[in-house]
Amino acid sequence: MTEEVRKNGKETIDVSEVTVRFAGDSGDGMQLTGTQFSNTTALVGNDLSTLPDYPAEIRAPAGTLYGVSGFQLHFSSMDIHTPGDQPDVLVAMNPAALKINLNEIKKDAIIILNTDSFNAKNYKMAGYTDNPLDDDTLSGHRVFRIPITTLTANALEGSSLTNKEIDRSKNFFALGLMYWLFNRPIEPTLEWIKSKFKNDESILDANTKVLKSGYYFGDSTEIFTTRYSVKPAKLKKGTYRNISGNEATAMGFVAAAELSGLPLFLGSYPITPASDILHYLSRYKNFGVKTFQAEDEIAGITSSIGAAFGGSLAITTTSGPGMALKSEALGLAVMTELPLVVVNVQRGGPSTGLPTKTEQADLFQAMYGRNGEGPVGIVAASTPSDCFHMAVEASRLALKFMMPVVLLTDGYIANGSEPWRVPHVEDLPEFKVTHRTEVENFNAYDRDENLTRPWAIPGTPGLEHRIGGLEKQNITGNVSYDPDNHHAMIELRAEKIKKMQKEVPDLEVRGDEKGGLLVLGWGGTYGAITEAIDKSWKEGIKVSQAHLNYLNPFPKNLGEVLHNFDQILVPEINMGQLAAMIRNYYLLPVKQFNKMRGLPFKSTDLLDKIKELVGGGDDK
Repeated sequence: MTEEVRKNGKETIDVSEVTVRFAGDSGDGMQLTGTQFSNTTALVGNDLSTLPDYPAEIRAPAGTLYGVSGFQLHFSSMDIHTPGDQPDVLVAMNPAALKINLNEIKKDAIIILNTDSFNAKNYKMAGYTDNPLDDDTLSGHRVFRIPITTLTANALEGSSLTNKEIDRSKNFFALGLMYWLFNRPIEPTLEWIKSKFKNDESILDANTKVLKSGYYFGDSTEIFTTRYSVKPAKLKKGTYRNISGNEATAMGFVAAAELSGLPLFLGSYPITPASDILHYLSRYKNFGVKTFQAEDEIAGITSSIGAAFGGSLAITTTSGPGMALKSEALGLAVMTELPLVVVNVQRGGPSTGLPTKTEQADLFQAMYGRNGEGPVGIVAASTPSDCFHMAVEASRLALKFMMPVVLLTDGYIANGSEPWRVPHVEDLPEFKVTHRTEVENFNAYDRDENLTRPWAIPGTPGLEHRIGGLEKQNITGNVSYDPDNHHAMIELRAEKIKKMQKEVPDLEVRGDEKGGLLVLGWGGTYGAITEAIDKSWKEGIKVSQAHLNYLNPFPKNLGEVLHNFDQILVPEINMGQLAAMIRNYYLLPVKQFNKMRGLPFKSTDLLDKIKELVGGGDDK
């Protein structure tokens, strides 16, 4: 807290960072509420990171624990990397939301309760035997009991809406109250309401009234004596927008299509949490993007292979179980040596597993999950905004080496959002692609210095050729059962991966380049690791950080970096898949830190592990 200002009898306190969690039934609009609060916070200029958390059930029974939907937002006047370890503020719309989240919040946290939902029926549904408002359940917290449902109904008295429609508007009351409490403008959401409900005047008016009622309730009530202000963050100069990982992935592919000069084709079957990429790309028809919602996962990838054969930048998107179904066709893309990008937005498994939760457990699947020797390139995004750059990079590598590349993201960074600095076009890599047109001396499996074969469009006069899943004779591309040729082709396809390594940037070390402990991460653990490293440095602990975006092949200097440290810690949301690869390739005894809770790491948990390995702080 840095400053206190009096206005209308209310005290305004400046704070550097806040973590807020909205929680209620899956039908209470918590995701919408959190998204609007995030978008407004981005417009104010704060740095932010979000964590949507919703149930797999389309509509779980109201009031139940497994039906709770939450949205967490960490915003700050400083540079931040995670959605926060523990919320400072919990908005709980019912007892189930309170019970699920109570153990996660900080001591002395602000709890705002919709008391209208705190009744005997909902206590029972949430598993409470006693009224949590009457015992010491909430001791140690600042609790504000507000009849949000009643106040919403009062604001809409005389409205033509049904009681059900009125009840559904209560999330806007909570949103308006939070805008007041944290000194956020309501105008951006008012404009959004006008645009969203322009064809339904009654809903437009209702949401407008309720949002304003929530805001002015905070200003007029005597319940609140304090509000909070978070100043804009000092970000690099540029144009920013709030972006989710899935949206950034979609935009990255559109950019890659423009950079390469190729039409973009997506063949995909909807699956959580990857479906939004299909939704976003379908909006870019003005860029010539073609999206095909296939009848199943196999049709999704095979249609994309066909598009690649026809000369398009071809991608397919999925999540864990869908990746398994695509494995045979992915082997076909390896054999035919066609450029294809496969996006796997990882989620908790195995089988259907945790469809709406995050995990990193598909690295082995991407690396080894095909019959025969079928190597593919593998890259991984680290943050929501990084999904843009890695989508571009996956496309560039696939096109340059005429082979499939798997892009790994995960449910956390796919659904989460953060401010994205919009890049200048001239800062993006240019990789214009030309298809083979020269007839003389054409062979389907000729090789250049990268072992890349020519990309000839079907129907080009004089360049007629066949491809398929049977083993190819090198150079000619004819079907071959020759054992020596088969051995040579296996080695050749593996060698293409090795040659790709020259396109992979060296691994950078954050902190000392030599020392006692290196924390090595990959993918969506970047934010938690970075904050844990920052906290370690503040406590005088010497520790360094390196993060992998390229997983097959690894950066060429990875071995050198690893051998510069006495200990290597690899945190992963799996049982230790990268750790196993590091042991296998570099014969180093790495330490593991593994948690599979369907949630991203907490930086404090990582900090504790770092302290355990180095023995504390004070320059140790």
